[in-house]
Amino acid sequence: MTALPLQMDLKPQVHGFFDAGTNTISYVVRDPASDACAVIDSVMDIDYAAGRITYGHADTIIAFVRAQGWRVEWLIETHVHADHLSAAPYIQAQLGGKIGIGEKITLVQDTFGKIFNEGTEFQRDGSQFDALFRDGDSYQIGTMRAVTLHTPGHTPACMTHVIGDAAFVGDTLFMPDGGSARADFPGGDAGELYDSIQRVLALPDAMRLFMCHDYGPNGRDIRWETTVADERAHNIHVGPGSTREGFVKLRTERDKTLGMPKLIIPSLQVNMRAGEIPTDASGRPMLKVPLNGL
Repeated sequence: MTALPLQMDLKPQVHGFFDAGTNTISYVVRDPASDACAVIDSVMDIDYAAGRITYGHADTIIAFVRAQGWRVEWLIETHVHADHLSAAPYIQAQLGGKIGIGEKITLVQDTFGKIFNEGTEFQRDGSQFDALFRDGDSYQIGTMRAVTLHTPGHTPACMTHVIGDAAFVGDTLFMPDGGSARADFPGGDAGELYDSIQRVLALPDAMRLFMCHDYGPNGRDIRWETTVADERAHNIHVGPGSTREGFVKLRTERDKTLGMPKLIIPSLQVNMRAGEIPTDASGRPMLKVPLNGL
């Protein structure tokens, strides 16, 4: 595994935007030494019952970036989300920037390309994205160096993005009282997820961790920022005394009780295309519903 070149003295500005419909937190991460920023895990709104796409959440982010006078250099997806649709192409069309995801997107595209019976016109090589990241890769946001950490288990393509003293963990971890994300989707693996969490928890104690989701366990207010030290000390799934064997047992048993995310069918079709909506033979935007496929 690649050793990360950490810059704990670099403190990017992080602004979270909570989407109540999907319990997703999107982020704008700004280089304090320039006007450059990145958008992480954006959300496109969908009324699934009506088959209607809108962009209220994304428009809020766009308005914020424009009001600050910042410049978007990257639109980052921490993984192929199964619970919300990405607005990356919509934001890119208005603010620019490159869309990036982990290189294992190709495994996700192959798996779900079969489930959704995609034709040969659907490329399974990740070419829909502007950049495919490997473990230990780096990219620039203004003067800041961001480093990618491959953290599979929830999905094969999950990446943690470390930017100075901030790490964006996607669905690898939840807040300490939320534990961890499920590992039962096609390509997921509870043992791999445990190993990935240990990589995150091996980062410096003071590293700020930013979640992709929060559900307010036990009625508490929504939160999305913690630290490595807090997770290591208090996470209900991987805290003190936890073992790989125990985690796999807990995660496997828990996952069996969970229903599918309500937006998994549209999310996967859109997100494996880098946020583009698929079309039918006549060019109309169209989604499929595979029966008994998940």
